[in-house]
Amino acid sequence: MTAAEVIARKRAGRAHSRAEIEYLVRGATDGSIPDFQLAAWLMAVCFQGMTGDETAWLTEAMAASGKMLDLQVRWPDVVDKHSTGGVGDKTTLVLVPMLAAAGVHVAKMSGRALGFSGGTIDKLESIPGLRTGLSEREFLDQVDRIGLAVASQSDDLAPADGKLYALRDLTATVESLPLIASSIMSKKLACRAGRLVLDVKVGAGAFMKTPEDARALADAMVYIGRDAGVRTSAVLSDMSQPEGRAIGNALEVREAVEVLQGGGPADVLELCKVLASALGVEGVERTIASGAAFEKLQAVVEAQGGDLGALDRPDGLPRAGLQQEVCAAASGYVAAVDAEALGRAAMALGAGRVAKGQAVDPAVGLVLRAKVGDAVRRGQPLVEVHANDRAKLDTVLAALPSAFLYSDRPVAAPEQATAIISAS
Repeated sequence: MTAAEVIARKRAGRAHSRAEIEYLVRGATDGSIPDFQLAAWLMAVCFQGMTGDETAWLTEAMAASGKMLDLQVRWPDVVDKHSTGGVGDKTTLVLVPMLAAAGVHVAKMSGRALGFSGGTIDKLESIPGLRTGLSEREFLDQVDRIGLAVASQSDDLAPADGKLYALRDLTATVESLPLIASSIMSKKLACRAGRLVLDVKVGAGAFMKTPEDARALADAMVYIGRDAGVRTSAVLSDMSQPEGRAIGNALEVREAVEVLQGGGPADVLELCKVLASALGVEGVERTIASGAAFEKLQAVVEAQGGDLGALDRPDGLPRAGLQQEVCAAASGYVAAVDAEALGRAAMALGAGRVAKGQAVDPAVGLVLRAKVGDAVRRGQPLVEVHANDRAKLDTVLAALPSAFLYSDRPVAAPEQATAIISAS
């Protein structure tokens, strides 16, 4: 077969065979198929779509394009969690210590922020000294020793996905649902856990804006996981407004610590309980009451070289030099909080990145003082801005008021988890 023949087949709307997909992935990995032909194939997929089997074959081929780490052979109970990304999403920082404290092995590889949604690795690295670039031996030994490790994704995992994703970004084919599903799941299958829960965000602050699109993505990823022998479930969670109240790396770590110590926003803990239940782990909230969950976070920080005292001292985590409040323009009830607008504001302050490799400022971000359903008075603080650059601060202060809408009648807060797709 030739690349041109495979492209023509998809352009005509016909399904690929497994052999054709493996040929394409092999060519992307070793460079034998040039970028212009891969880009043409991606555009054909974007227009014509893929069947469930095609998407599963693509995922498996990309997972097998590099190093594979079969975690469920080492620990049959090992679990993993993935979020499709959202504003203020610090669920991993809370959930994985709870799961480990409940006696479950957790081996988690996470990514960095790109765009207006944050990345777990950037958040963890706001803890002074903490190292996320673990070797395979360090990663496995840490899970053996304390039951939990969170590390940055290795470049040798699913390298074909890295090549295709870069081309998707350049050719406006990022939005293709089968390509999204296979990209996410290829990295998960390369480190095959026994159980996987997918937190699929839906709303203004998520990549999937509608429940229909979010459900379609969740269904596709659950199908792929189950087909590969991973007990996979998914939770559709609300991202019409930010999760919790903190947006920004060190600010979110502080909030996660508050939740693990029995305080913090209730919506963060509620979502973590739903995700744990979808994995088949009940009663994780007891690990907070006992202090065991916070002890697991401390164990991870210590094992990965972080400053353990940073979690307890008020000045232990990076703090911004400038802080200013934005106040309510009217009295009434908060009817909507535009999560994407707040995420982009945090990114403008330096909390996120536009391109891979760009540095982030761990100290900057936003802290919400009011969310949907809260009663507010005119002049009452809505959000606190943390900045290290006066010009960036002024720009964000001018843009933030339009992110809030008001009602003169009570408004119900959105439901945290809108759907659960259970594991088989």
